Amino acid sequence: MMRSTTMRTMGTLAALLLAGTATSAHAQFSGDPGTGSGNAPAAGAPASEGRAAKRAEGRRSQRQVDVSPYLEIGQVLTADLKNGGDVLTYTNLAVGVDASIVTNRAELAGTLRYEHRIGWNGGLGDSDTISGLARGRIEAARGLNLEGGALATRSRADGQGAASGLLIGDASNVANLYSLYAGPTFARRIGGLDVGAGYRFGYTKVDVDQPAILSPGTQPQDIFDSSTNHVAWASLGARPGDLPFGWQVSGGYEREDASQLDQRYEGKYARADVTVPIGPTVALLGGVGYEDIEIGQRNPVVDANGVPVRDASGRFITDKSTPRQLSFDTDGLIWDAGVMWQPSRRTSLTARVGRRYGDTIYTGSFTYRADHATSIQVGVYDGLSSLGRGLSSGLAALPTQFDPTRNPIGGDVNPCVFGQQGGGCLSNQLGSATSAQYRSRGVQATLSSRFSGWSYGVGLGYDQRKLLAPLLSPIANLNGIKDENYYLFVSAARQLDADSDLSLSGYVNYFDNGAPGASDVQSAGLTTSYSRRFWRGLTGTAAASLNAFDQEGFNSQLIGSALVGLRYNF
Repeated sequence: MMRSTTMRTMGTLAALLLAGTATSAHAQFSGDPGTGSGNAPAAGAPASEGRAAKRAEGRRSQRQVDVSPYLEIGQVLTADLKNGGDVLTYTNLAVGVDASIVTNRAELAGTLRYEHRIGWNGGLGDSDTISGLARGRIEAARGLNLEGGALATRSRADGQGAASGLLIGDASNVANLYSLYAGPTFARRIGGLDVGAGYRFGYTKVDVDQPAILSPGTQPQDIFDSSTNHVAWASLGARPGDLPFGWQVSGGYEREDASQLDQRYEGKYARADVTVPIGPTVALLGGVGYEDIEIGQRNPVVDANGVPVRDASGRFITDKSTPRQLSFDTDGLIWDAGVMWQPSRRTSLTARVGRRYGDTIYTGSFTYRADHATSIQVGVYDGLSSLGRGLSSGLAALPTQFDPTRNPIGGDVNPCVFGQQGGGCLSNQLGSATSAQYRSRGVQATLSSRFSGWSYGVGLGYDQRKLLAPLLSPIANLNGIKDENYYLFVSAARQLDADSDLSLSGYVNYFDNGAPGASDVQSAGLTTSYSRRFWRGLTGTAAASLNAFDQEGFNSQLIGSALVGLRYNF
């Protein structure tokens, strides 16, 4: 009896570990900082396990459709408390909608907002902003899901420039960023085999009104313009049964075409993996395969002194007459080996070491769900990425159920989201809008929970980008530059009574610039907001915030802001 129980436990573990779904095949594109987070099953989880998890989550959440359009007006005052700067006032007029949908076949969470700002003094002009975040999934047929996500927000254009924390007015170094992805995924057990496949299309666009103001002697980086990317993958595998181990064969193709300098990324791979249970809760993982990756771009136009020419937005101008040069080129054998420990359905740990990109790589993940309201996720990643591909994969890794939250004063979507499915952050992707391709390595952790009437979330991480540029290009000096980003975001909210709510949020960010002559950037902020419903859908809000910024070559800032406003929810 004991032997039978042990064998069943080992078989269940192997089924959970077997790299036999679209999720695990997709994970081979390891430039994805979101791998291992979000609501996707763990790499190797069979389709039935993923559906069971979603059904269990659906039973906890129950069926709900909550779509709340609103109108809002607010008056904002902001002042530099350290340098005796101007006191600015402006009025916000906004229309938006927040949505949370959970049905038997669909899940969606999102927020969309259009805002018109009317400046009253200090030379602050009128402006218009669209911002939002959405992530959704529709089960079109058994095993077939249609997934998508979209983001509209503002970020720093150049990581070497200022980071005030309040991206308002005509400030320099502000990028308006728009990104979306969509595609089908298939994961199903057919005839004793686990079959998986998927495709994802992504598009990203960045608008910059004014080039970044940098400290003296600093060379500005190129600013991202737009790109499209495509990812396709497929896998076939079997669980332990006839054989004492699980196996999978998989393959994939990825391509990105960027308008800036006619950049092109093209990668493909094929590999085979095995999962060998060695105990009731432990299994060994191993895989070997082949990959071929090329990254190339054209040269920028240069002046008589060989200095790259820039347009009004600070971007390099592409020299269409030059051939595309490679900034990265690798092909050959890839492999990795690792271990997974899963003592219960609530806890799993995976660690791998291997060889890719002509270098040693380390990846891993840890998940722990203490109960239906508390989730901890940690992911370690190492791969090739870009702003466009990073945002597509980052959006795809977000949960399909989260509480959409915004900065009540700036109106921007917060970089981290949290919910019953866990959390996810886009902080590393939004560090700067550089057009460069790069090697991305780092770690990200999120905590989402509810306790004693509070709901709260924590997101923190470290991201290192090693820029890639052709060695014979006029911008060859950018090749090998390493930028490092450390970030922390926290949020907490509590319903005080039937008609009032309190929320808190804060962030700390440290950007270690690797470019010669560039100084490091430090920023932090804290915001609190109180809302009270007066009558039916009419709610009043009062909010206050402090944002600090420090960088050598700039005046350090301490900006205080306050808001009073009214919102009517239909």
